[in-house]
Amino acid sequence: MPLLPHAKKALRASLRKANYNRQVKSTAVTAMKKMRLESTQDNLNTAQTAIDRAVKRNIFHANKAARLKSQLTKLLK
Repeated sequence: MPLLPHAKKALRASLRKANYNRQVKSTAVTAMKKMRLESTQDNLNTAQTAIDRAVKRNIFHANKAARLKSQLTKLLK
């Protein structure tokens, strides 16, 4: 456990950010699964938005996001 006050604050911030990042990633993965089960334009838009938000938070790399969105778009055709 951290001893110094700034280290304690850094730990709290780190845990808070990790929790939020976990939620963002879970949302993206769930949206992709939903798109794979039922391929509709609405599900595609939701999945792409969730992927873009994950990229913004540096959860997914930009190239991985492009690959995922490309794969999901192919399902719609």
